[in-house]
Amino acid sequence: MPQVGSPAPDFILPSTHGPLHLQDYRGKKVVLLFFTEAMTPACSTQVASFKDEYATLQGAGAEVIAISADPLPTQQRFGEALGGCPFPLASDTDLQVARAYGVVGEGGRRSQRAVFVIDEEGRILEAIPWYQPGNVAQFLRVFQALGIS
Repeated sequence: MPQVGSPAPDFILPSTHGPLHLQDYRGKKVVLLFFTEAMTPACSTQVASFKDEYATLQGAGAEVIAISADPLPTQQRFGEALGGCPFPLASDTDLQVARAYGVVGEGGRRSQRAVFVIDEEGRILEAIPWYQPGNVAQFLRVFQALGIS
């Protein structure tokens, strides 16, 4: 898992917003959200909580990228089930990105839930492995890393 202060591993993935290259987000903060599986209760809660706070996150100069091993058609259905998603849902079917971030789940078929906050230069500001939806303290760590009080 990349440590705070280290460069965030770059990647290119298909997403619900078209091809996504992390490098294209330089100059902005990024909340990189790994979730285990689309359409499941916990992951739906996780992604929806960031959707609900998206305007606040954007106000702090941050963009959100959500990643799972689900194929792109599943990500598209998931976005629709959430009533639309303002940020990209990216498809990491071979888990290369999850591997680069050290968040491959047990069994090696899915990523574990985790959140990384990346600064404008592409360095890790905060890393929260085993992120738990509904854990207010973990959610606040994301806001604190972005300078939101």
